[in-house]
Amino acid sequence: MESRKSGLRTIDVARRSGYSVQQVRDLERDGVLPLAERTPAGHRVHTERHVRAASAYRALAAGVGPVEARRIMRAVHGFPESDPLALLDAAHARLHTERREVALAGEAAGGIAAEPVGDVPPSDAMGVSQLAEALGVRPSTLRHWDAEGLVVPRRTASGARTYAPEDVRDARVVHQLRAAGYRVGPLRALMPRLRRGRRWDEVLRALAARDADIAARSRALLRGAAALDTLLDGTVSDGADRAATGP
Repeated sequence: MESRKSGLRTIDVARRSGYSVQQVRDLERDGVLPLAERTPAGHRVHTERHVRAASAYRALAAGVGPVEARRIMRAVHGFPESDPLALLDAAHARLHTERREVALAGEAAGGIAAEPVGDVPPSDAMGVSQLAEALGVRPSTLRHWDAEGLVVPRRTASGARTYAPEDVRDARVVHQLRAAGYRVGPLRALMPRLRRGRRWDEVLRALAARDADIAARSRALLRGAAALDTLLDGTVSDGADRAATGP
């Protein structure tokens, strides 16, 4: 595809990093890879640094998503002016926060499940504003949950929403799961089963799946950080590669 006397071809970088030739070119254009030198005929001349950068980006994208991974890689190559280590620290901190929220949601769900809702008189029903204030959410959030079928309250003769004790419990469960990163789609399938059979084990399985996803992303971030370490060392000694990473 491309020939040169020394260095790696674009297809070589693609094969070793698991991307297509066009993806490698796109990654260079986006600043994920340092700019490749060119032969007099215009062919790209890549180095091992490009392979390492592509592999680092793949791992980082699995850990923090492609947008943040591009930010980190561009910082490694010197544009824009930002600290790649600070960006990595922030990514680890976000994962730590997610993991903590899942743990807290599991504790809260267990406590909610143990509450004797049957002993609460129906007169303790709450309106939208009351429940929103109790949960610390906006009334529009409760209306959205109603529209999505997550928490469907009763209606008064005038059409106002009123939340019976069991509806309040559902709302608290949804609130905890949403705070732990559980998406609306899976919740839409879970909540009707939960209301019918009080399948609290499904809530715990959902949180366990979320925790496993966080662990997988944490491992991916760790792999990406290891690959970045070699790149950061290279930016100090490899003047040719650094000169090729201009904006």
